[in-house]
Amino acid sequence: MFNNSRNSKVMPNGRQGFTLIELLVVIAIIGMLSSVVLVSLNSARGKGADVAIKANLSGVRTQAEIVYDNKGCYTNTAACAAAAFAPAACPNSGVASVFGESVIALGINNAKNLSANNLAACSSAAGGTAYAVVVQLKTNPLAAWCVDSNSAAKQVTLSSAVINALIAKINASGVCLN
Repeated sequence: MFNNSRNSKVMPNGRQGFTLIELLVVIAIIGMLSSVVLVSLNSARGKGADVAIKANLSGVRTQAEIVYDNKGCYTNTAACAAAAFAPAACPNSGVASVFGESVIALGINNAKNLSANNLAACSSAAGGTAYAVVVQLKTNPLAAWCVDSNSAAKQVTLSSAVINALIAKINASGVCLN
């Protein structure tokens, strides 16, 4: 109906269409835009992992308080006579401390699996009077999230991205250190 012969491109067979160069330019633009979107998604994924680590440790703290309310101490034994769990890599299970509780161990393991290098450290005082857990964050391997029985929930800075750096952020009394 409208014939704009000045701007139309006619192929040898008489049809109108795009040139190869025009198609390549459009594909290149789409490629650049998609790469920007993918970079943004990776950043969001890392931040999501950090939030999940913090949420898991919040759940650990809540579950530990339930244990305390039921037993009068932070331990999975019948009496509050558990030995101290010196600052070390968190156990998976089978210890006579609050970290031996299955729900707490699961929360710590879930947080640890989201961290940059699967690093988590735990500590509990003798008699189950206190505990602390620290887990490395995903987006910054030199940062970790620490919770303890004194209601601390804070980010701490690590000297290096190794387990000993995490262990140095909690003490044998079950307290998060700066």
